[in-house]
Amino acid sequence: MGFLASYIMQGRTQAIMVASFLSLLSLLLPPVSIVSLATIALVTLRKGAKEGGYVLVCACLAAAILGLVLIGNYQLPLFYSLFLWLPVWVIAVILREGRHLFLAIEIVIAIATLAILATYWYEPNISEIWQAQLHDVLEALVSEANPEVSKEAIQAFLSVFFNFMLTGLIAQVYILSLLAGLFLGRAWQAILYNPGGFKKEYLGLRGQKPLAIVSLIILAIAWFSSGLIAEISWNIIVLFFLLYVFLGVIVLHCTFSVMKRKRLLIPFLYISIILVPHAMIPAALIGLTDTWLNLRKTILNQMDV
Repeated sequence: MGFLASYIMQGRTQAIMVASFLSLLSLLLPPVSIVSLATIALVTLRKGAKEGGYVLVCACLAAAILGLVLIGNYQLPLFYSLFLWLPVWVIAVILREGRHLFLAIEIVIAIATLAILATYWYEPNISEIWQAQLHDVLEALVSEANPEVSKEAIQAFLSVFFNFMLTGLIAQVYILSLLAGLFLGRAWQAILYNPGGFKKEYLGLRGQKPLAIVSLIILAIAWFSSGLIAEISWNIIVLFFLLYVFLGVIVLHCTFSVMKRKRLLIPFLYISIILVPHAMIPAALIGLTDTWLNLRKTILNQMDV
């Protein structure tokens, strides 16, 4: 996709056209939003906050005009685009100024955590709303996929899902889209101006101890408390779980990269994480442990020996 990055960097008009068109297209094909996010991220990372903000505002207006012409509605494309791009612009500005990719990830986690807290502040009974809207549909889907499971077991699972996971999972999806857009924008920047730079930066990511301590404190609160406090804490833990899965995958990537069959093992690693949900648990434990013990350095040193 380097050709698209080159086209975006040819000028403001090109960047605005790509971002606004892909924003509208992502209403039909949500994964396309990642490329739209990467467009704003790339311009901001390369040319700064002012230029990135200018492209963002103009692209929002262009999306609104396109929406008015194509679907007869300018408000949905306008506010959707603003909601999509504003956070990634902020994060890209922080990354450009601070030059630390993990700091940008921490900001994304913080934004999603604040979103969960704001949701519960505005609607403390959000889990009951989810249950009222989605219970029958999800119960039918789970029953169809697992006909051998009793109705009581399904009810118990859905109760846990709605109360302790769903809000966090929605925030998790938001995090994934933001980070995917940011990473793609950073990768494009490296392709155009610093070949190989993103790979080095990505594989060098490592968790920070203060954040690990915070995550363990929240886990303890979730485990030992009850009621609304426990519900909020478990939904936030879902975000930290994703973070440590991500860091664990990087540790494994670094380990596999020095093995003879790395061309087979590394793709298998990412496919396994996507297709086998249970694989996330050991990956998260590896990511959390690496924060304290620097596992990748230990493993690689042993391999050298």
